Amino acid sequence: MVDDRSPTSHGRELARQLRDLRKRAGLSIADLAREVGFSPARISGIEAVSPAASPAEVRDIGARYALPDQALTQLLEVAKMAEHKGWWEEYSDLGIGRLIALEVAASQISSYEQSVIPWMFQTEEYARAVIKGILPGISGHVLEERVRARLRRQELLTRDNHPAFSSLVDESALRRPVGGSRVMRDQLRKMVDVTQTVPSITLQVVPLSLGAHPGLDNAFTLLEFESPKPAVVYLETLADALYLDRSLEADKYRDAWKHLQSGALGPESSVRLVADIGTGESAEFRATARYGN
Repeated sequence: MVDDRSPTSHGRELARQLRDLRKRAGLSIADLAREVGFSPARISGIEAVSPAASPAEVRDIGARYALPDQALTQLLEVAKMAEHKGWWEEYSDLGIGRLIALEVAASQISSYEQSVIPWMFQTEEYARAVIKGILPGISGHVLEERVRARLRRQELLTRDNHPAFSSLVDESALRRPVGGSRVMRDQLRKMVDVTQTVPSITLQVVPLSLGAHPGLDNAFTLLEFESPKPAVVYLETLADALYLDRSLEADKYRDAWKHLQSGALGPESSVRLVADIGTGESAEFRATARYGN
């Protein structure tokens, strides 16, 4: 099986192993730095994946511990994989490289969307309409680049070692006719298809009847990991993207997500509602869709 974890994931694993080796040897960061001829700041950086240790650095550190050939070879393989660039580097100008690297490395992704269909469900036409609507002045070239990147992110749903997805979507996102009624019907149909064919995804709709709630003015994504790395909360605004990794911040959003989940429709009821709206059985959707044509 091909190991398709992200370079970031390999870097964290390498850092953990090197940190464990140092601690088992009873060395401080300053001690190891002195013995291998690195600065203490570089040893700290290696153990914080900032950046990950290079194969040459791994050889120098491995020599200090007199590692057996097999153990050293294994560390070098991890170091080489940590050096590889992820596919998202092709889209570095879009400013989403860090987010995609975190998604690839995550074991659980829990999100709440209040206005749009989440990226993992989006059709090409819906993605194009959403991006164009949010950024009306975007050039055609950049628009298409963003659409390609968004669709490629969806490969994460079916790759090996994929995270589990728990998606909460506000009902208003289902009823907003982005791109027109045909685009929305196709979009809602795809949501149903994805939930039925990708076992790792759980979709729940937050109904309008819930009223005011913690996510009313705040869409967010909570990314959690198997390693000791802390959870990260991702927030996106028109001006910037925020990554919150303090435990108190993550706990606040985790509590908000749980509150929203408790007020959401169950997975089966949610899929039925999406299907009903998509087939036009909702009179409200038929009325709003006329304005989207």
